Amino acid sequence: MDREQAWCLLTEFTQSESLRKHALAVEACMRAYARKFGEDENKWAVTGLLHDFDYEKFPTAEEHPYKGNEILRERGYPEDVLRAIMSHAEYTGVTRETPMEKTLFGCDELAGFITATALVKPSKSLAEVDAKSVRKRMKDKAFARSVSRDDIINGAAAMGVDLDEHIVFCVEAMKTVADKLGLAGVQQNG
Repeated sequence: MDREQAWCLLTEFTQSESLRKHALAVEACMRAYARKFGEDENKWAVTGLLHDFDYEKFPTAEEHPYKGNEILRERGYPEDVLRAIMSHAEYTGVTRETPMEKTLFGCDELAGFITATALVKPSKSLAEVDAKSVRKRMKDKAFARSVSRDDIINGAAAMGVDLDEHIVFCVEAMKTVADKLGLAGVQQNG
């Protein structure tokens, strides 16, 4: 589970800057939760980094994440990583049973929604994002309409964590890579 190899695989298949940033955001959340739960940080982080690596080339429900899983299997990734990636997409029918599977699902949509919330803040910074601002935006169906609110709510529930705590935890995790996400904010000279 070499992180550099995983990054190279992601960038080989994903040219979109926003998809790469999404991968980094989910990676940060997964790493933080692995640390909290006493799990393998590198394995969880790489799983988060690669969960959508095939999406740009294979965006249909018939192909993603199936094609990606074939590629990962050929490259020797462990079965638990492949299963977690399959389980993050509801339509695959792969149930989420392990903490890693539940956490990937719980972090995926939320990371995207947190990013969208930060981008509408005046400073475009994660520093301005809190649970209240995310929950308020979740009520606005027109905001980030492609993000499933049900997946965010159900993901936290499946993990057994309070939704507000989950939001705060993921925001804090994403702050560790805010510069890479373009969400460190506009610097003010005073």
